[in-house]
Amino acid sequence: MATTSASRDTYARMGLRVQKIINSPTAQKAKAALIFRLPDEPVDEWEQLLEEIDENDNVTLAYRDDGGVQIFWVVPKED
Repeated sequence: MATTSASRDTYARMGLRVQKIINSPTAQKAKAALIFRLPDEPVDEWEQLLEEIDENDNVTLAYRDDGGVQIFWVVPKED
């Protein structure tokens, strides 16, 4: 059970780290962010996080050759 708890903690930390990047003023202005998996972050959890991000409407992921993932989004206009 300790592994599951540790895994959840790792995933939560990774999610918070990516959220901070996406919510930064620079990323918000550009409606884009570049993220990388850190060496101590498990590949399967990273892929799960990217899948969850990609499920959002108006979000596009672009996988780069250097291992980075560029996230682009559009803010829908209010009717």
